[in-house]
Amino acid sequence: MTSMTTIPTSSSAPLTNALRSRRLPVWALVAIGVAAAVLAVLLFKVAGLMDGGWVLTLVGAVLIFLIGLSVISSVVEGRRAARNRVATSLIYSAFVLALVPLVSVVITLLNKGRTRLDGTFFNNSMRNITAFDSGGGAYHAIVGTLEQAGIATLITVPLGVAGAIYIVEYGRGRLANTIRFFVDVMTGIPSIVAGLFILAFWVLIVSPHLSSTHQPFNSGFAAALALFVLMLPTVTRSTEEMLRLVPASLREGSFALGIAKWKTIMRIVIPTALPGIVTGIMLAVARAAGETAPVLLVAGGTPNRNFNPFEGNQESLSVYIYDQAAAATKYGPPRAWTAALTLVALVLLLTVVAKLLSRRTKLNQK
Repeated sequence: MTSMTTIPTSSSAPLTNALRSRRLPVWALVAIGVAAAVLAVLLFKVAGLMDGGWVLTLVGAVLIFLIGLSVISSVVEGRRAARNRVATSLIYSAFVLALVPLVSVVITLLNKGRTRLDGTFFNNSMRNITAFDSGGGAYHAIVGTLEQAGIATLITVPLGVAGAIYIVEYGRGRLANTIRFFVDVMTGIPSIVAGLFILAFWVLIVSPHLSSTHQPFNSGFAAALALFVLMLPTVTRSTEEMLRLVPASLREGSFALGIAKWKTIMRIVIPTALPGIVTGIMLAVARAAGETAPVLLVAGGTPNRNFNPFEGNQESLSVYIYDQAAAATKYGPPRAWTAALTLVALVLLLTVVAKLLSRRTKLNQK
């Protein structure tokens, strides 16, 4: 009969207590962070080691915190726990440092853009207003941006989503690979190239046949076409990735119930991927709303109101910002900052509305 050896329980208890006791308390982490911040201020601000402003001070504080945490954690907890804490702190530090530019942009926009947040700015155009006048507004630019981005979205979304559905659900072989290749190539096209393409094709070739004078003309619709060229690859690629994330079991279950493939796509696949599709669409809209070069080439820009996107020059917020920021007067930059804040607010509002609508549609289908 084989004898069984038992492990003494007395040896495991001290080990457990040792593991529990060798942990840095929360107050120690806070103390290391405060000490790192104070030391960074002393080095970069008081001593004037490197005059890099508060951004460099923040980066220095993070580096000092990581070094101090690594040393103290190695002494108290051991090297393995120290490496884990440093890796975790690096992840959080990278997140905080990534937020710094975003927060800085938002604070700068709110600080400088509020100077012209008044009724005059939103109810008046720049007609008969020079760079040396204090009045004027961006009403005509807001209308132009909404019309151009809206027309581009109406053209892009059906084509982009349909192209992604074909690539994922129907496309096979060389044709699907070719379409995917050209979509990837179009993603990297500079915006000025899209503007030049619409200028050469629509403005110089097509528009004379649509004019009674047979002369080429700029228009907001031409700007919408240029934005469409920029938005299409983004919408197609993002929609394709979202459709690929839909589990195949959902499709198979629908097919097992005898549901047609097109109905499965419309009622199951697309609603499941709808939040991601909406996110991709809004990213494309945000990029299109902020484009300046193609709009400046084919829309021309104007200080007057033009509600007709199919005839005559039309302004946009991006072109308005470009013109006002270039004005060498004290009245131009405040108008540019307020227009930039308005553009960001419009994109944010559209994104929130689109997210709410997609969420409501998904809940209704459940």
